[in-house]
Amino acid sequence: MKRFPVQTAITIAAIGALLAAAPLLIPRLTRLRFSQIAALAEFTPERTPLSPLVPHEEPPRPSMLLDDSNGSLDSFYKALRRTEKRTSGAVTRIVHYGDSPTTADLITGDVRALLQQHFGDAGHGFIFVAKPWAWYQHRGVELSGSGWRARPASRFEAHDGFFGLGGVSFTGADSARTRILLRDPGQSNFELSYLREPGGGAIAISTNGHEVTRIFTEGGAKAPGFATFTIAGGASTLELQPVGSVRVFGLTAEKPGPGVVYDSLGLNGGSITVLSHIFEPRHWAEELRHRRPDLVIINYGTNEADFAAFVDSGYEKELREAIRRVRQALPRTSILMMSPMDRGHRVAGGAIETMDTIPRIVKIQSRVARETGCAFFDTFAAMGGAGTMARWYAAQPRLVSADLIHPYPAAGKQIATVFVREIEAGLARAKIR
Repeated sequence: MKRFPVQTAITIAAIGALLAAAPLLIPRLTRLRFSQIAALAEFTPERTPLSPLVPHEEPPRPSMLLDDSNGSLDSFYKALRRTEKRTSGAVTRIVHYGDSPTTADLITGDVRALLQQHFGDAGHGFIFVAKPWAWYQHRGVELSGSGWRARPASRFEAHDGFFGLGGVSFTGADSARTRILLRDPGQSNFELSYLREPGGGAIAISTNGHEVTRIFTEGGAKAPGFATFTIAGGASTLELQPVGSVRVFGLTAEKPGPGVVYDSLGLNGGSITVLSHIFEPRHWAEELRHRRPDLVIINYGTNEADFAAFVDSGYEKELREAIRRVRQALPRTSILMMSPMDRGHRVAGGAIETMDTIPRIVKIQSRVARETGCAFFDTFAAMGGAGTMARWYAAQPRLVSADLIHPYPAAGKQIATVFVREIEAGLARAKIR
């Protein structure tokens, strides 16, 4: 008869007593699970975590709102991660093309603020030199201009197709003026975007009454022109005055970084055909390459919803062409398709319903994004899907204007918060990968 293994029994009892008493001695062990104790005893690599006594958080799961499953945002996430690490000079640039809500910096203004709170503020980004529409806004900027003739690409008058990065061409002479008030005076790096052309004049740029630089726009042939200048210590105001005839597209205001720059490029009445047809391809490609964005967001669909036949027959073709143009200009840059919001209309009896073209547009965008290697954010679902505009219009306080298209600031912030949350979750997934 074999002797009872007294020494082994004592050892097992001692280990059991230590594990039982451990939570009293080390509070962090209160969440110790039986499965972890078993894994320790058996020491099977597939069951034993690297730090078995520390609870692990589950990795974030992919969301139904942001589809980046095809790796489409990897390049963007890489840039954002450098910025998050505060690498010297690591500026992540985002270019957001959209329609009228973007024109007033609704949603985009909050996205900019939230991203800059997390990753750092690298400046305002792109600003028009005058207001193409009375309601044009850029958060944190007061803009006044006079004497300029504005030609937006969304009027579908192509002319020569030269609309710069933002989609509006401004022509002015000696009587034109622009004054830009920057509420955050930390902007120190500026760049004027203009058209070089035969017979071009000059643009005098001043701050606090002192001329900083004079930019000459004369050129042998029409071509994009860019002039950078720095104001030591930053500027709170800028004044622009043409000398002779000039054609200008906009001004960028930035800080040294690291941080995020978010260009809000909204066109009132804009649609996907602005990118696929109205912009002159080579000129626009040069503007995009010069800006060097890490992410291009394409956010149209609200105005297309009025044309059911176009949505069902021609919309997808135009969408694919716009994506092709962006990718041809920026082959390594991430592209994100952002769906339109809900759009309501009144039916018999006065009830508010979702226009039936909106879900069809969202479905097309989602599929095309997947097939062309773009990411897709479902704004329509993020705000609540069909019937949202009716609910928002009935809310107290009201969250959308009477046209059942444009959100009020509180609603815009709701959408922006969800969008940024999804981007940050996507970044977290990329880090795990």
